[in-house]
Amino acid sequence: MIRKLFISLIFLLFCDALASQNRMDINAIVDVETKTISISQTIIYKNETDDTLSEIYLNDWNNSYSTKETPLAKRFEEEFSTKFHLAKSEQRGYTLVTSIKDKANQQLEHNSLKEHPDVIKVILKTPLQPGESYNLSLEYILLIADATFTGYGITKSKDFELKYWYITPTVYDGKWNYYSNKDLDDLFVPKSDIIINITHPLNYRVTSELDIIALNPDNKSRTQVTSIYGKDRIDTYLSLNKFPQFGFVQTDDFIVISNINEKGFPGPDKAILTDKITQFLTQNLGDYPHKQLLVSNIDYNKNPLYGLNQLPDFFRPFPDDFQYELKLLKTSLKKYIDNILLLNPRKEHWLSEGLQIYFLIKYVEENYPDMKLLGTLADVWGIRAFHAADLDFNFQYFLYSMEVARKNRDQPLTKSKDSLTKFNANIAGKYKAGIGLNYLDQFADDITLRESITEFLQSNKLKAISINDFESFIKSKTTKNIDWFFTDYINTRKKIDFKIKGIETTEDSIRLTIRNKRDNSMPISLFKLNKDSVIGKLWIENIKDTKTITLPKDSTEKFVLDYDNVVPEFNQRDNYKSLKGSFLKNKPLQFRLFKDVEDPDYNQIFFMPLVEFKNIYDGFTLGAKVYNKTILRKRFNYKFSPQYATKSKSITGSTSVFYTHNIENKNLFNITYGIVAGYQSFAEDAFFTRIRPSISFTFRDDDDFRSNKLDRITARYISINRDIGENAIIELDEPDYGVFNLRYTHSNPGRINFSKFNTDFQIADRFSKLSINYEFRKLTKGNRNVNLRFFAGFFLDNNTDPTSDYFSFALDRPTDYLFDLNYLGRSEAAGLFSQQIIIAEGGFKSQLETPFANQWMTTANFSTSIWRYIQAYGDVGLVKSKFDSAKFVYDSGIRLNLVEDYFEIYLPIYSNLGWEIGQPNYDQRIRFMFTVDPQVLLGLFRRKWY
Repeated sequence: MIRKLFISLIFLLFCDALASQNRMDINAIVDVETKTISISQTIIYKNETDDTLSEIYLNDWNNSYSTKETPLAKRFEEEFSTKFHLAKSEQRGYTLVTSIKDKANQQLEHNSLKEHPDVIKVILKTPLQPGESYNLSLEYILLIADATFTGYGITKSKDFELKYWYITPTVYDGKWNYYSNKDLDDLFVPKSDIIINITHPLNYRVTSELDIIALNPDNKSRTQVTSIYGKDRIDTYLSLNKFPQFGFVQTDDFIVISNINEKGFPGPDKAILTDKITQFLTQNLGDYPHKQLLVSNIDYNKNPLYGLNQLPDFFRPFPDDFQYELKLLKTSLKKYIDNILLLNPRKEHWLSEGLQIYFLIKYVEENYPDMKLLGTLADVWGIRAFHAADLDFNFQYFLYSMEVARKNRDQPLTKSKDSLTKFNANIAGKYKAGIGLNYLDQFADDITLRESITEFLQSNKLKAISINDFESFIKSKTTKNIDWFFTDYINTRKKIDFKIKGIETTEDSIRLTIRNKRDNSMPISLFKLNKDSVIGKLWIENIKDTKTITLPKDSTEKFVLDYDNVVPEFNQRDNYKSLKGSFLKNKPLQFRLFKDVEDPDYNQIFFMPLVEFKNIYDGFTLGAKVYNKTILRKRFNYKFSPQYATKSKSITGSTSVFYTHNIENKNLFNITYGIVAGYQSFAEDAFFTRIRPSISFTFRDDDDFRSNKLDRITARYISINRDIGENAIIELDEPDYGVFNLRYTHSNPGRINFSKFNTDFQIADRFSKLSINYEFRKLTKGNRNVNLRFFAGFFLDNNTDPTSDYFSFALDRPTDYLFDLNYLGRSEAAGLFSQQIIIAEGGFKSQLETPFANQWMTTANFSTSIWRYIQAYGDVGLVKSKFDSAKFVYDSGIRLNLVEDYFEIYLPIYSNLGWEIGQPNYDQRIRFMFTVDPQVLLGLFRRKWY
């Protein structure tokens, strides 16, 4: 009793304006063994609006772990993570609220929202009037989830990393701003005065940004009560651990608490760099309103320095001090800005994130102006010949932001954070916002934007504001028209793309025409160069379609748009124009070994040596690839790849030309057309030439980029010509042919729920056929894979040789007359390579006596888990050929699903042939799936991020 009275007195001394704002008083008792925290809490919530409130909404984000159907669980599923889906009940957490009472000790009606189980609605007994406060008393128990899901929770060593753990009020600003936890670290709460009394085992230590006001150990119970207090706080992070993990650095500005480390980097050097960083933060963000700033490894790991910084320590191309400095700076910038700028972090995230990257850019410009994108690798022989080696460290922000823009997957910065793809939320969106502020900084040259931002942050520190406040403030400081930044740049997906269309010279002037290839009002910088030295710069504004300007004639030899790479322009390859000279003088050819970052000064052509294995007939192929593809995707791509096959001793290879037309803000977002031609073996001393022009239309839900659903329509014509040598051991039973193929595919490739449907229509001189294919996969909560596939195909017309099954539907191994499938031994009838299987058409695994159908076929394939990667499979179907009755076919066996769609083994057990496992030469009945295409595995990475 005395202890509680003492703590309350201390609290009153600290709180000089208790009645003026929100307050929370939390008494928590931690039970390590049961992973629970029992909490008695008082919330004083002040109505700071002109509305009368009859209810209050509370954030209960600990309850986001309560079931596998919460928005958090669905978020994990969307990002192809199964860790929560497969978690045991004891690994997940929940909140048990036992009572919520008002000041008069009356029980208040409350319930968790159906769509938001981590939000509590509390019905008030008496309405809350404007300017008045309401007292809520809560009793509840937290079961803390494992930290493996989000980084927060209870760790394997039984330490507690707590964030969003206790219940908090939501923000009301005319509407209640509540939403569910989706592992985005974006809880929106009003600032509050907070006191926490946490009872924990004596061997544990509390670390928090809040100030410690009392430590009361009790040796008898082996517990301690740690009391901490903070004024005007929104951060809820608290670490409770057995062994000291955090270090404290007292700087001239404030205390930095951190457990961010760099292996082998000494403590004294860390202290010096920490002081350097706090000075930078204070100078640019204003005085920090609290005594302590806490930055943790969890904070950094959720938003690391992407790129080469994430290479293993032994291969990291940056000095240890630089690496540690930027890790600490980036994390500190985010925490500092989030703690003082009270924006809605889900709806108005771009400003705080953009400021973080903007000041990162400025810090590196000031302190490391010579640091390169590749770090020390830029000086290595061979590597320094690449254009990437010439680029500054800060170029990475343009590179990553343009990565998604070139793929037509970028999203407006004003999009709600939970609607962004992972790549846009974690990387591209932040970088676009940061370089956008830098762009605005350079354009608004009548002010120092950096100083204006500092003034804005200082004058609005710890105030409830919105993006509109920032827009109004910056507009009031400059005479330039910067509407384009808040409309076109921030609020849309509009790209920046300008071109110098033409130059006319007279005796005393130059007429320069600039074309804006996009529908926007953004400005572009124009530089005048003489012998690669800048002799002038001006900003060109309000370019609608084209704009012609007249300049006095001087010593200018070349005009360049955005010479200093400040403007995040979509295509920089047409920004140069010489007053004299040919096209090649404007952009000379440049030949490079291996793919490089795009250099807009040159027309780049790349060479890459190739060593490949495509099939057993050609063996290893040696050659080179000549192409124009750079790190960033281009719309027009060509590739010419001649190769020498070591086994067939022949010249093989392929060539392709493709153009991709991106369409923005439409469901039809991609049209790709082009042609592929290739020549290679399909048997011993037998070759085929394939020419395949095609066009494809890809559709998506343009309102939901996070959805994996895609629809694609592809039309193509495949021309096949074959050449049989004297030593060939196969004979051609069909003449050369051409097939027109029309395909429609609908896919939703989720990790837990996967579905794919496609139809395929083919027409040739002597046949036409139609087929449908449907696949469904589900990963149950008990970690059981269920796979179902259905195929049906029939000939509309078939005048092919009745003795040949070359164009027939195949039950287990398609002939692949279109040469689409990656067979290692396409023409093998016996031996290991004849046992390769690619699930297509019938999808059977056993080699039955009716392997083909020249009239119609329908099959169903099923498999399900037995234990881990071991599955049972079964196939059934009907096969119908001309002049034969329909035959029922079936097989079954064991599937070893080692890497799905990449490496699988099928062991037949029972089929129409009987007990296959007991029959002779069983080893020849085993089938395997193996793909040598690395794009299949790369797809596992892409689907998580895009």
